[in-house]
Amino acid sequence: MTAFAHTPYPSVHPGVQRAARVLGSLKNLAIRADSARNVAIVLLSAIVSTVLVIVNQMIDTYTDGHLMAAWMFLWVVAFSTMALLAAPIRKSVTGFKPALRSWIIARREKANDEKMWEVALQDPRVMAEIQRAVSQA
Repeated sequence: MTAFAHTPYPSVHPGVQRAARVLGSLKNLAIRADSARNVAIVLLSAIVSTVLVIVNQMIDTYTDGHLMAAWMFLWVVAFSTMALLAAPIRKSVTGFKPALRSWIIARREKANDEKMWEVALQDPRVMAEIQRAVSQA
């Protein structure tokens, strides 16, 4: 007498499913993080934190029991830095993206021109076409 035991094992490992979901969410996060506003916020945060560290070091050397006044000064510096630098950083980041894109396109065109010139040096037909195009222009 033969008996078969059918146990319902999953066909896909649950860890693989979790990893696939994590990778998908990271991909979506990377797509959403491409905006200029997010880059400006990160840049502003870095600048403000740098200013706060410098001011904190200065306060530590000059405070003699006036810790509350030092902390108030520190927060005034933090908020004024954020208020003064938010608009210029946002403008510089939004202007940086088109400049970077045009630089990449110019680099790609220059590389293509160099490749075409190398081909033209080896093939007289390509050189003749380039000379004809230059003479027509």
